[in-house]
Amino acid sequence: MTSSLLEMRNVCKRFGPTVALEEVTLQANAGEVLALVGENGAGKSTLMKILSGALRADVGDMSIDGVSYRPRSPQDARAAGVAMIYQELNIAPHLTVEDNILLGQERGRSGWLNRRAGRQEVRTALERLGHADIDPQTLAGTLSVGRQQLVEIARALVTNARLVVLDEPTSSLTGQDVENLFRVISRLRNEGLGVIYISHFLEEIRQICECYVVLRDGRMAGTGKLADSSDAEIVSSMVGRSVDQLFPRVERQIGKPVLTLNEVAGRKIPRDVSLELSQGEIFGIFGLVGAGRTELLRAVYSLDEIASGSVRINSLDASHTPRGRIRAGVGFVSEDRKREGLAQDRSISDNVTLSRLSPYSRMGWLSLGKRAAAVGRWSARLQVKARDVEQPVSTLSGGNQQKVALARVLHQEAEILLLDEPTRGIDVGTKAEIYRLMGEQAASGKAILFVSSYLPELMALCDTLGVMSRGRLREVRSMSQWTEESVLACAIETE
Repeated sequence: MTSSLLEMRNVCKRFGPTVALEEVTLQANAGEVLALVGENGAGKSTLMKILSGALRADVGDMSIDGVSYRPRSPQDARAAGVAMIYQELNIAPHLTVEDNILLGQERGRSGWLNRRAGRQEVRTALERLGHADIDPQTLAGTLSVGRQQLVEIARALVTNARLVVLDEPTSSLTGQDVENLFRVISRLRNEGLGVIYISHFLEEIRQICECYVVLRDGRMAGTGKLADSSDAEIVSSMVGRSVDQLFPRVERQIGKPVLTLNEVAGRKIPRDVSLELSQGEIFGIFGLVGAGRTELLRAVYSLDEIASGSVRINSLDASHTPRGRIRAGVGFVSEDRKREGLAQDRSISDNVTLSRLSPYSRMGWLSLGKRAAAVGRWSARLQVKARDVEQPVSTLSGGNQQKVALARVLHQEAEILLLDEPTRGIDVGTKAEIYRLMGEQAASGKAILFVSSYLPELMALCDTLGVMSRGRLREVRSMSQWTEESVLACAIETE
């Protein structure tokens, strides 16, 4: 049985002339998992920041268990039983699991900590999550991302949370960690807690959620039970149009080889990787976490040192620096946009053009107007939602930041694109546009080396697929020779 836990009625929020939310109404029930979906910039984060006390609504009402709820800070929200777990985890890596869970809510009296009472609460919370095996005295920074996420959920339980919000919780998790997380969510639901689950993966939503709410451009665009709605209906509500193909296929011809790796090895991984990438080809790389996929791309781009082997671009040895790779026509999109993929404190314009300023410079001077016009065209093409192109990248949503990272390598006019998880954190509608864009780039003769943890997109987009395990490229086949089962079997076989 479920009962109404949270009600948000006619919530509105503006940032200057920009309408972020307009008359949004939402109900979350105890003992139920509610999916909140929408494109990047649809208003999901703003709505949850209002719920968690990080922002104040301009207009609208909220209530918890029928009692008016107006948090003035995240601390007020926590006191009312609302816990927010963000995509970027808030873990103090140098502190123990116990200290992270109790941070800001330590048990004590008259200035003295009651370690015994606190430790017992931590153990109880971990047991409730089915993970009593996590040692409270372990440094949090030594845990896997999946276990760090469990520490955050345990922190919510210690605060007696009744409503837990999970924002893109699986974006950095392995398949096993995702299964563990879903078991934990089921436990929370069975205990009568309410859960709001934000995700771009419809298959995840169907697996764990009962109902859904769609936001589009800050407004309610759809709501209902998942059992009564098709994926096409939900996606159409999200993007405001019919999306006929989630994985559009662009016809292309495979040309001559442009990138050749011969027994490339790093200090640890990758190990003895050889492959050949041709013009017009999308070459996918799959593997479990730790298989060496990211390390391979970093080595090709000269971000990581190559201990042995060779990388040849158009049959030539390029300078072994990122600058040399850029000059040789290689572009790289990192999976870690926050720390190395983007200059967070710089503008959209700076980020898009830093790797290629020549069209706007003359005698040491930049034509800012000409540059802004060009960046505006790329922003429109990739549907970057921002006030203007001079807005700092750090103020954009994660998905819009990812679009800026993609715009940079496209603006760079790179002939070889190294894409590491390029659709992570991007909504379903925009993913379809990114897939079409990748196909168009390949059709124009560009070569793409494409790392992804999401098998459906690899199976749909790639001409060739290689599977990595323990730093080695175990097998490479034409996509027509792979099935999802055989890909997974190859990835797991030697792990």
